[in-house]
Amino acid sequence: MAARSRRYAPAMALLRRHGLRPTRQRLLLARLLFETGEQPRHVTAEMLQEEVRSAGASIALATIYNTLHQLVTVGLLAEIVGPDGITWYDTDPHPHHHFFDPREGCLINIADSDVALARLPSPPDGRRIARCRLMIELEA
Repeated sequence: MAARSRRYAPAMALLRRHGLRPTRQRLLLARLLFETGEQPRHVTAEMLQEEVRSAGASIALATIYNTLHQLVTVGLLAEIVGPDGITWYDTDPHPHHHFFDPREGCLINIADSDVALARLPSPPDGRRIARCRLMIELEA
């Protein structure tokens, strides 16, 4: 039991630091999102559900979506809708740009230094631009 507690300690601390109760499901999802594989990561809810299954666990897709939305709300994830309409979750919540690769079905980060936006259109009267995220779709 102590080894399991140690294994989940970073995820537990992360969730608590952001005001989320560390339920069994949130702990597993936080570990999969933030402690495994290359960082940052781009995942869909369905991809994450497959990782849960591979870890020998079971979490309903609705619970995964709810948890992902909570992690977006507290600023741990960014939500990105790809050109294919699929919602991706990015473990780097800071504004940045992406390539979308339809052949591989993935997002690829673009370094800020590789993008130069020379001119943006003026927003409608009384409105201000909050952020600009560039999504470049690669050829299939």
